[in-house]
Amino acid sequence: QVGLVESGGGLVQPGGSLRLSCAASGSISMVWFMGWSRQAPGKQRELVAGINSAGTRNYADSVKGRFTIPRDNAKNTVALQMNSLKPEDTAVYYCKAVIQEIGRASAMEYWGKGTLVTVSS
Repeated sequence: QVGLVESGGGLVQPGGSLRLSCAASGSISMVWFMGWSRQAPGKQRELVAGINSAGTRNYADSVKGRFTIPRDNAKNTVALQMNSLKPEDTAVYYCKAVIQEIGRASAMEYWGKGTLVTVSS
């Protein structure tokens, strides 16, 4: 069994910073991808940032220059450092990972339960 646990959401003022964390646990053979998606009320879920096993990072245009995605491969954790937050960043943020479990031939996609980020004065 593999699980993802997120932490770090909350209320922050516009222009502020917040850091989310996600840890993968279980019988993990290989983590191919870790990232963050978000879903605002009435909108579709969108990928915000991701990093693959080669260390290649990608960001949504809306967060480039403001968000970064540090990853600790040894601990199977990923963070989302969010700076210069805007009200439109308000959403539930979900950790996503593509993980191959020990003994399995293929990887599967896993999602965390989500953590709410509210940007408001």
